[in-house]
Amino acid sequence: MDAQSRVISLSFPVIGLYKSLLRELDLIWQFTGRDISSTIIPPVLFIVAASHYVQSSFSELLLALGYGTLFVWLYLFSFCLSNQIAGVEEDRINKPNRPLVTGKISLHGALVRWFLSMGLFTFVGWYFGVLEWALICQMVVILHNFGGWDKYWITKNFLIGLGTFAHLAAVWQLITPITPIAWQWLFLIGGIWSTLVAVQDLRDIEGDLAVNRSTFPIAFGETTSRIILSLGFGLLPLIIHFILMMPTVNTVSTLLCDIVLAVFSWLIAARIVLNRSPQEDHHTYMLFTYWYCLVVASAIVVL
Repeated sequence: MDAQSRVISLSFPVIGLYKSLLRELDLIWQFTGRDISSTIIPPVLFIVAASHYVQSSFSELLLALGYGTLFVWLYLFSFCLSNQIAGVEEDRINKPNRPLVTGKISLHGALVRWFLSMGLFTFVGWYFGVLEWALICQMVVILHNFGGWDKYWITKNFLIGLGTFAHLAAVWQLITPITPIAWQWLFLIGGIWSTLVAVQDLRDIEGDLAVNRSTFPIAFGETTSRIILSLGFGLLPLIIHFILMMPTVNTVSTLLCDIVLAVFSWLIAARIVLNRSPQEDHHTYMLFTYWYCLVVASAIVVL
């Protein structure tokens, strides 16, 4: 075999590996891309807040950012995979462009990836010293997607809040032990997600009815749910101010955080009652995830 033939023969495996890698990255994005603003960006910001709080070095911050991003990505990937494995029929109605519905990946292929991600998640949690939080996140994944807890609004919303609490606690702990002020932020943010995440379900009523899932809007009626959720977001700035902002030093930066968060909260409250369609409700939910990013970012300023 001449030199040119050897180069060509060696290039085929490399090209195949490259294409496989691109396909995996594309699948990862299709499974998780919609949830970056709710599950990846806020924990990254919380790592920065913890680093600023204890004045850690730049190298320590970079290391924690790498560890934390891997940790929360594994949580997101394992959650989204199992959620879509268990919800193919629902997704045919609510989200027909998802990879399992379109046939871009088989159910068997998704299951293999899920088991691998869960095993890696456990190892990463142990290796990074946050195994307890990884196990809580995995419990949330299994109960929500395979345990039937997503069928009832109380357990569904509780698990979402618990998962938020656990992965934020994990990334803070990568920097420093959880302090009383950090616990305060964790409990409140987890509680907000448990009580207001029902805004997400306004867009999915048709699909939830099809699979007999009793979400908050289905249990209480769409109109009543919109009123309750709108009131919740309307009062949210007061809760944020008195529980998160007031205990800190009152500065111009703290005031600006209060104002920006209030504007977002009231915008969401207005949209819930005024903009009523699955597409508009999706935009409203995305605004909630942006509010979440902002409230976590405000921890960098006020802590």
